[in-house]
Amino acid sequence: MLLAGRNVVEVALAMGVTRQTVSIWKGRLDKGGINALRTKPRSGRPARLSEAQLGGLRRALLQSSTEHGFGTQLWTIKRVGVLITRMYAVEYGQTQIRNILSALGFSAQKPEQGEIENDEDDLRGWESKPSLALKKEHSEKAG
Repeated sequence: MLLAGRNVVEVALAMGVTRQTVSIWKGRLDKGGINALRTKPRSGRPARLSEAQLGGLRRALLQSSTEHGFGTQLWTIKRVGVLITRMYAVEYGQTQIRNILSALGFSAQKPEQGEIENDEDDLRGWESKPSLALKKEHSEKAG
């Protein structure tokens, strides 16, 4: 419609969107042609860890936390945060760390009684959903 010469108000009414939206579309169209309308720009802050760094973090988390200098084998949100800072000099809040862990395929697990530590804010352990080694370990405990 914009290429056909219709103005922003006409297009907004016809498409059922605001004039501001059509103005954004027009700006993209003017800058990059019709293909610029097909790609959606990334929103939000840029990622602070690259895909390669996230892969390195995942490999580190598949190891025991004792291999990274922690006192027990239980991975906690705080420990993962410390690990990220050690490895990449980046600090995240607990919510973002949970999001990163979920994106890497880890899920929260209730620790066994013997694994619980003194810090009550830090009681959640994490394990990998797709990890066969961890799943096998759980089935051996059950049997």
